[in-house]
Amino acid sequence: MTTLDRAPMDRLEPIGLDELTERADLQTRVDRKYVLPLREVGAILAEMGPETRVLEIDRARSFAYQSVYFDTPDLTSYLLTAQRRRRRFKVRTRTYLDSAECWLEVKTHGARGSTVKNRLAYEPEHHATLAPGWQFVETVLAQESIVLGGAPAFVPTLVTQYRRSTLFLPETASRVTIDTELTWQDDGCPLRLPDLAVVETKTGSTASRVDRMLWVRGHRPTRISKYATGLAALRPDLPAAPWRRTLRRHFTQVGSASCGHDTHPVPG
Repeated sequence: MTTLDRAPMDRLEPIGLDELTERADLQTRVDRKYVLPLREVGAILAEMGPETRVLEIDRARSFAYQSVYFDTPDLTSYLLTAQRRRRRFKVRTRTYLDSAECWLEVKTHGARGSTVKNRLAYEPEHHATLAPGWQFVETVLAQESIVLGGAPAFVPTLVTQYRRSTLFLPETASRVTIDTELTWQDDGCPLRLPDLAVVETKTGSTASRVDRMLWVRGHRPTRISKYATGLAALRPDLPAAPWRRTLRRHFTQVGSASCGHDTHPVPG
C-alpha cells in the first residue's frame, strides 16, 4: 500500500486555517512522532470520534509541502542534534506548494523537551537562500543564547517533500499531522518512503487521544527528524546514534543505491 486511504478522513467535519490557528497555535509545544505503515494510519482514522475535525482549505484536505533545511558547511545544526545538545536548532524555509505561501522558520529546543518555532513570512522565490532573512535567524538564535562564533555561512543542505493532512482534537486543543509520500533530496540521489507515514502529535503538557490510541496499538514515540534522520540516511558516514534504530527499521534500501530508489520498512 503506497497511498493513504482517505475515506475515514473524509467523514470528519472541516476546520478552517484561521480557526485552527486560533484554537491550536502551539508555537511552543511537545511533539511526539510515530512512524507507521499507511494501513495502520487508516485504521486509526476510522476510530476518530465525530468531534475530531480536519483542516480544509478550498475543499482540499491534503497539502503538498517542501522544506529546504540550511546548515553550515561543517553541519553544526545536524551535529548539535546528533549529540543531543540542549541548545540545538534547525533553520529552514517551508513552502506550501498548493498556495505558494512560504515561511522562514527557526526551531529551537525549549524547556522540558518542548519545541519553540519562530517564523517569518518569506518570498517564495527566496526559498533556497537565507540572504533576505539572515537578520531574523541571527536574532532568534541570539535570543536562545545559541552562539555559533564568527559569521557562519549557512547553505541549503537538504530538501524534503511530502503531503500533509492535519487533524484538530478539541478536547486537548491539540493537533495531529499525518505526512505521506515522503521524499528527501540532498545533492545526490533522492530517498523515498512510499509505504510509511510520519504521524506527529503536537500538544501542550497533556498527551492527546491519538497518542493513547497509538500506545494501545504498541506504537511508541520514535526518534525521527525529517532533517537529521533523512540526512543520516543519505550520508551513512555521519554520526547517527539517536536515530540508529529508526534508520535500521525504516530506512533500509531495497536494491542498489541508484538514484530514485525507494526504501521499505524492515519486517518486525
